[in-house]
Amino acid sequence: MKKRTNIIQLVLVIAIALLVGYFIGINKINIDWKNYHPVLNVVNKEPPPGIITVDFNPFWNVWDKLVTNYYDKSKLDQTKMLNGAITGMVQALGDPFTMYLPPVQNTDFKQGLAGQFSGIGAELGTSGKNIIVIAPLDGSPAEKAGIKAGDIILNVDGQPVMGIDISTVVNKIRGSKGTTVKLTIQHKDSSSTQDVTIIRDVITVKSVSGSIKYADCKNGSCTLADSQSKTAVKFAYIRLSQFGDNTNTDWAAVAKNISSQIQAESSIKGVVLDLRNNPGGYLTDAQFIAGEFLPVGQTVVWEDDGTVNRKSLNVDRTGLLTNTDIKLVILINKGSASASEIVAGAMRDNKRAILVGETSYGKGTIQAAEDLGDGAGLHVTIAKWLTPNGTWVNGKGLTPDVSVNLDAKDPSRDTQLESAVSQLLK
Repeated sequence: MKKRTNIIQLVLVIAIALLVGYFIGINKINIDWKNYHPVLNVVNKEPPPGIITVDFNPFWNVWDKLVTNYYDKSKLDQTKMLNGAITGMVQALGDPFTMYLPPVQNTDFKQGLAGQFSGIGAELGTSGKNIIVIAPLDGSPAEKAGIKAGDIILNVDGQPVMGIDISTVVNKIRGSKGTTVKLTIQHKDSSSTQDVTIIRDVITVKSVSGSIKYADCKNGSCTLADSQSKTAVKFAYIRLSQFGDNTNTDWAAVAKNISSQIQAESSIKGVVLDLRNNPGGYLTDAQFIAGEFLPVGQTVVWEDDGTVNRKSLNVDRTGLLTNTDIKLVILINKGSASASEIVAGAMRDNKRAILVGETSYGKGTIQAAEDLGDGAGLHVTIAKWLTPNGTWVNGKGLTPDVSVNLDAKDPSRDTQLESAVSQLLK
């Protein structure tokens, strides 16, 4: 009995000691926080001109409580907190294409348009809360690893990315040449997931390439050929992978060469313009490319800024391939977005080309990109665009005139390009 009493007393002593230690700890922490006075030097705090009726007191109240009470003071990076607040404000609009880019992400974006960056080489977008691949770039590590347009990225290096802003995800995926990143992906129309490890590299994107190709055709069906045979037909092939800083210069050189070859060889059946997996880019580039095939003054696209003012962007130059005797077929797929959809829509509405392949991505808005002076950038949706016939593709894409899927059983065949050649012969 005495032994049992001693045990009970020991337990009570330990319990009391723990409680005293707990309350002393709490009191000490409270005293530490009470005596903690963060130095916050707010500069440029005046609001911009205009009527602003929002009470910012809740913002500063939350900021103060975080800085005063958060237990790990090393995590209180005020620059990150500010960037996070701005990002949240922009995301509140619910527009995936209106985005705030902190300095690093803004630099990466600019490098991408300039044609060079370090990463896996894939254009990303959002669908609901999902991060999706709009298009892998030609010859990129992403394409070589089997990443496809429409893939959903679930995890990056084991960390879920659903619901995270796209600029943060891009920053997680990009990195130095030679390093690896593991993506957990779900292919479109599939319920299973797959882990893909990709070695990052310096991505150099030449946005335009072109050549004369051959195809063996019989009974209206064509198969691509490496060289000319007795039954082979010639066609001009132009691949446009994005609308970036150097696109117009690269395009002019390729178009000049293709035009010269068509003039010299009457046996060339026409031009196939490949816009598959082209994520878009500059609106003015789309206007320039369309001007290669349409006459001066022809409408390329309508801009609608939400007011009564709707203006058209028209062809403003004399192209080399405007002769309608030069047949034109355009290839599109689910990775064809934005500026590539503008070109494809303009060609079809003006009865200059037919579209072959798959339904395009469906991005029908125009963004203005602004530098904010501290290395950061802001992309703001300023208008929607419509095809010359007034079609808004947003969320639905362009449906091809001839629907063709790639042959999943024989990836060495490009059945979409073969179908495009068949259309040139009609």
